[in-house]
Amino acid sequence: IMAVVSGGTTLIDNGALDAGVPTGSLILLSTQTASASASIEFTSGIDSTYDSYVFKFINIHPANNNVDFEINFSTDSGSNYNVTKTTTVFDAYHYENDSDTNLQYIGSRDLAQSTGNAMIEFISNQNDQSCSGFLHLFNPSSSTFVKHFMSVGNDSWLDGSNAVSQNVYTAGYGNTTSPIDAVRFTVSSGNIDSGTIKMYGVK
Repeated sequence: IMAVVSGGTTLIDNGALDAGVPTGSLILLSTQTASASASIEFTSGIDSTYDSYVFKFINIHPANNNVDFEINFSTDSGSNYNVTKTTTVFDAYHYENDSDTNLQYIGSRDLAQSTGNAMIEFISNQNDQSCSGFLHLFNPSSSTFVKHFMSVGNDSWLDGSNAVSQNVYTAGYGNTTSPIDAVRFTVSSGNIDSGTIKMYGVK
């Protein structure tokens, strides 16, 4: 099997990437663990060293029930998290008892030129429930372009007494040409009871 793009570059030969195609590496820069934390903030290490950054959120568990896991950005090293954002949000969900499934756009959670927090996941606070996933922030140090980001995650939550697996996709951009140099994760109500977030630079 071979795939060739314009100019004759071979991308795939017999199912393997051509050795000349850069695949990139994730360089772990910072790890933070929540413990009844109002927020988790990354206020250093986001600069022109890397073209993009990946944040992996692992078993984020809230103190309050059925809240949104959210993100915002700063252009002043975390003094203010108020970057203007436009986003889209959709999800797929499936009930544990198989009583309902759906794929939907969530207009109530998207943003249109808002400085508020962007929702990236839902979470319930039952003992065994949490959310995990990643957020990718592209070229935050650009002084020319808006700042694109996208998040994919899965959460477990309760609809009444019914447990649900939900896969949420959020994407958008910070509508600023100022460099983004800090990122804050919060929940819409209460604290982040526990969980870990890791920040990687993409080499």
